[in-house]
Amino acid sequence: MTDKREEYRKKLEAQLTELNAKIELLKAKAEKKGAEAGIEINKKLETLKEKRDSARKRAEELRKSSDETWDSLKGGLDKAVSDLKKSVEEAIARFKK
Repeated sequence: MTDKREEYRKKLEAQLTELNAKIELLKAKAEKKGAEAGIEINKKLETLKEKRDSARKRAEELRKSSDETWDSLKGGLDKAVSDLKKSVEEAIARFKK
């Protein structure tokens, strides 16, 4: 694996770890909230977990990719991580109370 790919992989893994921690924080908040608020948070959590799992799957595909396909897969992964980050930040803002 080239240095560029390894550097990108480490950066990506750090981002996914950070986003996962934020998802777990939201999960803890959902458990503390009342039933009605918890339901809303739990729905958002399911969406976030699906996006997280999709990003992790793409990261694994990227890790296994050839040099020829790496650039095209990287673009899709960047978009998936960006979308996940945006969704996590929106959820945090929404349930900050």
